[in-house]
Amino acid sequence: MNERISFFISRLRERLWVKPLISCLMSIGAAFIAIGGDYFYPNAAVMNVSNESLETLLAIISASMLVMAVFAVGSMLSAYSSVSSMATPRAFAIVISDDVSQYALSIFIGAFIFSIIGLVALMNGFYHQTGRFVIFLQTLAVFIIVILGFVRWVDNIARLGTLGNTIAKVETVAEKALTRNCECPRLGGAKQPAKVTGRAIYADSVGYLQRIDMSKLQAIAEQYQLTVHITAMVGRLVLAAEPLAYVQCDDTANNDDVPIDEIMNAFIIGDKRTFDEDPRFALVVLSEIASRALSPAVNDPGTAIGIIGSLARLFIHWGNSANIEQQPEVEFNRVTVAELLLDDLFDDAFKAIARDGAGSIEVMLRLVKVHQSLATINNDFKSSANRHVKIALRHAQHELRLTEDFELLKSKTLVD
Repeated sequence: MNERISFFISRLRERLWVKPLISCLMSIGAAFIAIGGDYFYPNAAVMNVSNESLETLLAIISASMLVMAVFAVGSMLSAYSSVSSMATPRAFAIVISDDVSQYALSIFIGAFIFSIIGLVALMNGFYHQTGRFVIFLQTLAVFIIVILGFVRWVDNIARLGTLGNTIAKVETVAEKALTRNCECPRLGGAKQPAKVTGRAIYADSVGYLQRIDMSKLQAIAEQYQLTVHITAMVGRLVLAAEPLAYVQCDDTANNDDVPIDEIMNAFIIGDKRTFDEDPRFALVVLSEIASRALSPAVNDPGTAIGIIGSLARLFIHWGNSANIEQQPEVEFNRVTVAELLLDDLFDDAFKAIARDGAGSIEVMLRLVKVHQSLATINNDFKSSANRHVKIALRHAQHELRLTEDFELLKSKTLVD
C-alpha cells in the first residue's frame, strides 16, 4: 500500500496545480484563524493595528503577487520549452517536478489569495482589535516567506531548463532507480525459471507498463494457491498479443478459479514511461540527449562526451552497489520476475551514441575508453562492454572520413 501511495504521489508531483492548491487552502485557513483570535481572545492586550495600515499592506501584496505568479509561470514554461528543444521531451517530467519552482509558484499564488481574502474580510468589518493584530503578524510572516522564496527561486530558475542542469537531474533519477533495483532486485520477487508455463494473462489496453503491485499479486497467489510468473518488465510497451504474465496453479487448485481481473488490476498501464521502477528509461533519456547533441543541427560533441562520463558513473555506482549490498530475502515467494539484463542496459545507454557519434573521433575515443574501463573495473561488465566496443568500431569504420582516425581508434582498443 505504501508503494502504491508513493507511486501516485510521484505522479502528483508532475502536476503544477497541486502545491498551489494546497497553498490556497492554507491561505484561506490563515484568514479564518485571525477571526478565531477575536472569538477566543476578544479582550487580549495586543497592539491596536489600524485598518488603513493593514489595507495598505494587503493591497501591496495582492497587486505584486499576481504579477509575480504570472512571471513565475512564464519563466517556468520557458524553461520547460527549453528542456524539450535542447535536451529531450522525455526529460520534461523530471524538470516539471522541480520542488523549488513549484514551491515558489505556490508561495506567490497563496500570498495573493491570502491578501485578497484578508482585504475583503477587513473592509467588511470581520476583524476587531485581536483579529487585526493576528492578520498583521500573518502578513509579516507572508512577507518574509515570499522574500526568502523569491531569492531561492531566482537562483534556481537561472539554472532550470539549462542543458547541464537537465543532465544532472536525469543522472540523479537514474542513480536512484539503479540503487532501488540493487536494493530490491526483481521487485522483491523470486527468481524466474528459464521456462515458464501456465495460463497467459494479456493486457486489456495498449500502453507502457508503469508499475506492478507485487503485494497484491502475492496476496492473490496465496489466496488461490498459485504462482504468478511476470514476463513483462516495467517500462515495456504492452500490446494485446503479448502476455504480461503466466499464472501457474498448484496441483490442488482449480484453473477455473483464477481471478484474471484481480491480477490485471495489479498492473498499472499508462501512455508514457515513468522513472520510478524503470532504470532503463533514465538511461534511454540520457542517450537521447547525447544523440540530439550529435545531430548535424546541434553539432555539440562535448555534451555527448559529458553524458558518456555520466553513464560511466552510473554503471560503476550500480556495479559497486550490486557487489556491496547483501542479497535481500525474497519478499514475494509466489511471484517470479525476469532479471534485469546487463546487455539491455548497455544497449539503452550506448547503442545510439555509438551510431550517432561514429563520425566524431573525439566521441568514439571517449566511448571506447569508457567501455574498456568498465570491463576492467567489473568482470560482470566485461562481456557487454567488449561487445559494444566491437559495435563502436564497426560504426566508426563506416563513418570516419580519415583512415588515420580509424586506425587511431582501433589502436586504443583491446578487442580484436
